[in-house]
Amino acid sequence: MSETVVRPVDDAVWSDMEAVFSTPGDPAGCWCQWFKAPRSQFDRLGRQGTHDALHEQVRSGTPGVLAWVDGEPAGWAAVEPYSAYANLARSPITKRLPGDPEDPWAVTCFVVRVEFRRQGLARALLAGAVEHARAQGAQVLEGYPVDTQVRPSLSTAARYHGTVSLFLEGGFDVVRRPSETRAIMRRTV
Repeated sequence: MSETVVRPVDDAVWSDMEAVFSTPGDPAGCWCQWFKAPRSQFDRLGRQGTHDALHEQVRSGTPGVLAWVDGEPAGWAAVEPYSAYANLARSPITKRLPGDPEDPWAVTCFVVRVEFRRQGLARALLAGAVEHARAQGAQVLEGYPVDTQVRPSLSTAARYHGTVSLFLEGGFDVVRRPSETRAIMRRTV
């Protein structure tokens, strides 16, 4: 039986963050900056710049939660107030509409190392993200997942937002469907 621990990230565990983000694929190039940096700035940052930007965010705050399985760094979920992610307001998928909470907390990204996938780690990360947001005083939490029931062929890379089924299991409700494969999901905490 594996032991999974999820807790807010801080600079003391930065080397574990680096291990998680060394996962092959998009994480090593993005470092959860896609929703934070305007596109032109993101492109200029490159891999080292996005790495350094997340490291600075970890030094100055707690932009998410990290998971360990049997002491091994295994996964990450980004969770902060909506206002921390400048690009959410620019996206037609995630922009605020009349009646939306002004600044909910947002779960924007999951990274799970290849060897820890398909073991339920995303559920543990989402639960840790909810608890972290609650501890920081959040009242509402949102996610912007993909719907694999509508499009089961979505790649692992396209699932970094999480899935609708994951968020449903985590107590979130679908608020609206801005596209066929995407949902805005919300939970009161």
